[in-house]
Formats: sequence, C-alpha cells, structure tokens
Amino acid sequence: MSLLADATLAPAEFLARLRGGDPPPERTDESLEARPASASAAATALMHAVADEQNAAPRRPATDFDDPRDVLAGVDPAALAAAAQAAAGDGPGAAERLTALYDRVEALLGPPPSAEDAPEFRPPSPNTLEEAGLTEDDVERLVLKYLLNVGSASGRAVCRQIKLPFTIVDPIVSKLRKAQYLTFNGAAEAGDYHYQITEAGRAAAAKFSRECTYFGAAPVPLEQYLAAMSAQSIAGQVATEAGLRAAFSDLLINEAMFERLGPAINSGRGMFLFGEPGNGKTSIAERITRAFGSAIWIPRTITVDGDVLRLFDPGLHEEVNAGLGDGLLDLSGVDARWVKIVRPTVIAGGELTMQELEVVQNPITKICEAPLQLKSNCGTLVIDDFGRQTMPVDVLLNRWIVPLEKRYDFLNLPSGKKVQVPFDQLIVFSTNLEPRDLVDGAFLRRIPYKIEVPDPSREEFTALMKIMCGALKIDFDSEAVEYLIETHYVQAKRPYRCCQPRDLLMQVRNYCAYKQRPVTLTSESFDFAVANYFSVM
Repeated sequence: MSLLADATLAPAEFLARLRGGDPPPERTDESLEARPASASAAATALMHAVADEQNAAPRRPATDFDDPRDVLAGVDPAALAAAAQAAAGDGPGAAERLTALYDRVEALLGPPPSAEDAPEFRPPSPNTLEEAGLTEDDVERLVLKYLLNVGSASGRAVCRQIKLPFTIVDPIVSKLRKAQYLTFNGAAEAGDYHYQITEAGRAAAAKFSRECTYFGAAPVPLEQYLAAMSAQSIAGQVATEAGLRAAFSDLLINEAMFERLGPAINSGRGMFLFGEPGNGKTSIAERITRAFGSAIWIPRTITVDGDVLRLFDPGLHEEVNAGLGDGLLDLSGVDARWVKIVRPTVIAGGELTMQELEVVQNPITKICEAPLQLKSNCGTLVIDDFGRQTMPVDVLLNRWIVPLEKRYDFLNLPSGKKVQVPFDQLIVFSTNLEPRDLVDGAFLRRIPYKIEVPDPSREEFTALMKIMCGALKIDFDSEAVEYLIETHYVQAKRPYRCCQPRDLLMQVRNYCAYKQRPVTLTSESFDFAVANYFSVM
C-alpha cells in the first residue's frame, strides 16, 4: 500500500521531528479529525523515514544551528531518496507526487539562515578577571598609575577610567588600601569611597610608569580580539547591487565599471583601481566600505605578553553611538573596553612609510601603536597613489605578498615575540600608473581584480556639470556648457576628466565674486576658468 495513504501530520509537529525534538503523540481518529485536512501526507512519510534512519544510527554531534537542514544533513542521502520514492509510490503520477513531496519539504523548512539573520557580535561585560583575560597585577598597575596622575578619585571613577565593572575593581582597590598603597579620602555616593594614593603607592606607580605609562581602558587579550575579528570578518559580508548603488549614490559611476566593482568587493581580497588622475579612484575607494553597511566592535587596546597595543584611533575610526549607559546606568551588558565603529576605511597615500606597517613602540611612554593593516581589519585599506611612496615598490610588495595570499600577517613585538594576526580587509591599490609597469606577475596574481577607471564620456561630463551646479548652487546653462565642450575640449582634443566640472565651476564662481556679479555660466567665465586651469596642463 502506498505511504500516501497514511494519516497526515501537522507542519509544526513535522518540523519538531526534523529538529530532533520529542516524537508526536500517538495518532488517534479523534486527533486526525482535529488536524487540518490540507496537511501533506507525503511530508509525513518523509518525516517517518528521517526519524527511523536517525533511530537506526547514532546521532551526529549536536550543533549550534536551529536550521532543520542540519538534521536532514545527517541522514544518508540514499536512504532519504529511497524514502521519498516510496512516499511517491509507483504508477501514473509518481513523478508529480515526488516533485510535490520535495516542494512541500522545502516550504516547511524555509530558506537557510542568512548572514543577516545571524546575531550581531557584542562583547559581553566580564564578571570576573578570568573572563576579562586579566590578572590582579594588571588591574593594580592601571589603578595606581591613574591615581598617581589624578591624586585621588572614587572607586567608580577608577572603573570608568579603566572600563571595568565595579565588582571586579572594588576588591582590588580594597586590597591596595590594606597594603597601604591607597588611603580613604572621604565617602562617595552609593557606599563608595574616594581614594588617595600614599607615598608607598606613588613609589610603586612610578616604577610601573617607567615600564609603561598607559593607564587607560584595560587592554583586551589578543585571543579575544582574534575571536571578535573572526566573528565580524569582512569575508562574511555580502555587498548587493542595491547596497552598492546606495553607497555610490553621490557619485556618477560608469555602468560597465560599476558591474565589475560588485564582484570585486564581494571577493574580500583586493583590487587595483587604475586610470588617469582626476577620474575619482580615491572617491570610489572611500565609498567601497559603505556597501557593507554595518558597524563592528574593536577593543581600545590589546595586550600581548605585557605589551600594550593601541588599536582604536579616533583619527581613522568613526565611533558609533552604541547606546551604552554610564556607570550605574549602563545595563547594556557590553564590555566597555570595546568601542563600536563604522567598518573602517583607512587611506594611506604617498606619505606611507614602512614604519606604519609595523608595531611601533614610543620610546618614552612604552605604548605600542598598532599598524595600519591591523586598524583596517574587517574594513578597507586603501593604498592611494600607489607607486609614489618614498619606499621602493618592491619593498612594499614583499611586505604584503604573503598576507595577501594567506589572509594572515605576522607582527614583531618590542619584546621580540612574533604573533600571528588576521589580515582581514579589502585592500585597494589606487594608482595613476599602469599596474603591470609597477609590479610583477606573482603579485598581480594575488590581486584578483584589476579595474580601470575610464575617462567620462561627453554625456557623462555634461551630467557631472549638472550635478556640480546643483551642489554649488549655480544655475545650469546648457548653451554655456556646450560652448565649453566644443571650444575647449572637442577643438582642443582635450580628454574629459571627472574632477574637471567641479574645478572649473569653482573657478567660475571665484571669477564672478571678484567681478562682483551674479554667478552665471557664460562663455567669458568659462574662457577665464580654462585659461587658469589648463595653463600648464
């Protein structure tokens, strides 16, 4: 008898069995009447086959996924196919019943979980020193160095300074007081006290400061940083066409080049942007990270065997308001040693030096500065004007040829230790020079996408004029623009550049301001602007 004749099973019970939950209750005639008549008998047959197969063989190790496909993945494909064939039966209409069976199962399972559905990474607030990855000595040093600089502070002020919970800091401060490094200096709010450093405490703090002057947020151990970067990797992000168009909404982009940009960004590896100067390579590179449209958490500082590396850089990172409270009002459960930032876009131009790519320790403060590639992890690193750095090109390439291939880098610490860190960013080399004239084939192979930024067409040049007129609040005059193009571009055989509409219009505006006349586009004003702008070009 065909299995299709079996009683139906409600979709909720079917999914429960697929997820490995309790089996459904024994079916009775009464329960069958209560169930919806539209439930699929084919789905029931497949559920029984999956359950029988799981009972006959040991279960796979438990996973963290809620997707029912995870259960189906543990079933032998041949057994599953045989069960499906049995459910469909033989004879006329068997193929249609088999197709309907698979469609029903897919509808019940739903789409697989996407990266967007995954929970956002949030560093949890530590409850113990072990969870914080610190020792008592680490916290004592920070407390004493802070009080050496401010003289006295309440216990909660110390917590705000080193970004650790009061439950962790308070016992350590009490211990320092008992050791006569600190003394009471009055009562504070909510059962807290003001503490003042003693002479013995000053001597100890001065000794610690000679080793390293840092007394900011308690550093995060390297292991926790590596786990966070893995959870927020840019390789797990997908830039869609809609997201990319939104990111480039303020730019006029050649459509053919735009279609090549999307796959290059999704590769998460690297690309060359090359073309004539003034065509917007830097502007394109600056907007690439916007396509991912998300923020990440990074620690303010990292500690590696006693060395403190400052990672958060307000000059490069844009902090996001994470909605954290202050002191007793912070109920977010987030580790205050971390800061939420927009996915970073770090740009280094012709001023880039080899020193910026290595861990650098200040000889006076003994605080280390993280290299640019570490600060750009989970974002974009743009090497602008590639080939014009003070260092030879082959020196820069040799430094990065292995990280580009392996996706990790090695950093040399002042202590002499070498540590492995992720090289997890989209790296963009922007240059006015021909890539094959700069680098050899071995390096080009490691940069999978080479995208030329072309000169704009006449139509695109006119459209740029309209856009920039709106931005500069100048009335667009099509006749004056046609005069500019015919006289100073077509007849002069001069190539168009994307930057020229803005630059010429600013010349026109300055000319009109000097003449004390309304800013208007005329042949006279364009002649003046062109004579100035192209005088040595």
